[in-house]
Amino acid sequence: MDLLHLYEWIDIKTILIFSCVFLLLSDYIRNKAPKNFPPGPWSLPIIGDLHHIDSRRMHLQFSEFAEKYGKIFSLRIFGQRLVVLDGYKLVKEVYLEQGDSLTGRPMLPLFYEIIGDKGLVAATGYKWKQQRRFALSTLRNFGLGKKSLEPSIGLECTFLNEAISNEQGRPFDPRSLLNNAVSNVICVLVFGNRFEYSDNDFQSLLKNINEAVYLQGGVCAQLYNMFPWLMRRVPGPHKKIFSLWHKVIGFVREKVNAHRVDYDPSNPRDYIDCFFEEMEKVKGDSVAGFDVENLCICTLDLFGAGTETTSATLYWGLLYMMKYPEIQAKVQEEIDRVVGGSRQPSLLDKDNMPYTNSVIHEIQRMGNIVPINVVRAAVEDTQIGEYSIPKGTLVTGNLTSVLFDKSEWETPHSFNPGHFLDAEGKFRRRDAFLPFSLGKRVCLGEQLARMELFLFFSSLLQRFTFSSPAGVEPSLDFKLGATHCPQPYELCAVPR
Repeated sequence: MDLLHLYEWIDIKTILIFSCVFLLLSDYIRNKAPKNFPPGPWSLPIIGDLHHIDSRRMHLQFSEFAEKYGKIFSLRIFGQRLVVLDGYKLVKEVYLEQGDSLTGRPMLPLFYEIIGDKGLVAATGYKWKQQRRFALSTLRNFGLGKKSLEPSIGLECTFLNEAISNEQGRPFDPRSLLNNAVSNVICVLVFGNRFEYSDNDFQSLLKNINEAVYLQGGVCAQLYNMFPWLMRRVPGPHKKIFSLWHKVIGFVREKVNAHRVDYDPSNPRDYIDCFFEEMEKVKGDSVAGFDVENLCICTLDLFGAGTETTSATLYWGLLYMMKYPEIQAKVQEEIDRVVGGSRQPSLLDKDNMPYTNSVIHEIQRMGNIVPINVVRAAVEDTQIGEYSIPKGTLVTGNLTSVLFDKSEWETPHSFNPGHFLDAEGKFRRRDAFLPFSLGKRVCLGEQLARMELFLFFSSLLQRFTFSSPAGVEPSLDFKLGATHCPQPYELCAVPR
């Protein structure tokens, strides 16, 4: 009987050993680096380079890897091999000269299960081209990049200033107000209406977006992309990502359904109405993605991206003004001299306010909101430098290495508005200023973000002086998710 148990034990042990060897061998074959592929750290079976990555400072680690392995290096994360480009010159060269080869998006399991290949961010190929073309032309018709949109932003500046005034100089965290104000601008374009700052349901929705974006940069999200079959069955923060986004998508779907009830083809009110109109025009082109489900995801992309990045930039901006009160005072002096106090700042003032403009640009540079560019995928075999990049390979530019490139910026790690001023004090553009990326996948909302940042920032500093609560030293500590944001803080806004 003991001998029988021994044979059973050996059989089980043999099966386990064989299974482990099979898994390791299949992982090696499936993930073996192609010939002439960029170098990188030594990967482990199954988990790849996950043990090398600290999700709290991944963007800084990428720069460290570049110092060790070169300007073009590779990692095994997100379940696939990722090629990382480091430094302004390389990122510019590849994104502009080989941009047609890098217009794809990867099918990462986490995002694919939430939105599939729909929308403006995740779509590729013909569908992406059609949706991007339509979104750009439609938003331009409603004032994107034009002065006709300025009154809408100016009105929101007024509401924001009033809300901050209601704090009466007491310490408060401005993040939710900034979120709501910035979001209202895109809401008017997309939904046709704004939301009151007292709307608790809308505040909760914005918090859901913030939390989901933060969790997407965490370890659990990476693990999900590597082992979706396992992570679907275990609890963790990745479950909350699904829950949060489903709530946001549900909100968007309600807005879309409400628009269908009172849609008037002769009088389109916003992006959603225009999408309905386009659905009728291209009924025969099912591949273009003009259907209700894709409308919901495209609307989500515009709504989410149009809120998170710009509000986070303003959140950094007020923090830097507290940290450097002498810079805040110089901005206010310029606003007083050019605009005065009897009217709001206007886009027409921008050229006469070089210092304010330079400070906003330096906030964007140092704030580094999207430190690692949204990952692209090679749509064909291509060559980057001396390396061969097979079709389907993930590629990204490390925008941190661009915005802090020591060969492009005089004092890359210091907050220095002089980076954007010439010897005569006039504003100067810098080629390495790429917070919106560049090339075929450049940020769709760049023009809107630039308008919002100037008008909101100058309006806030015209009305208030920002300082830390008594006894509190401003901290530039950050938290890293899908975006790079300050740790939560409080400020005092004293009317001027």
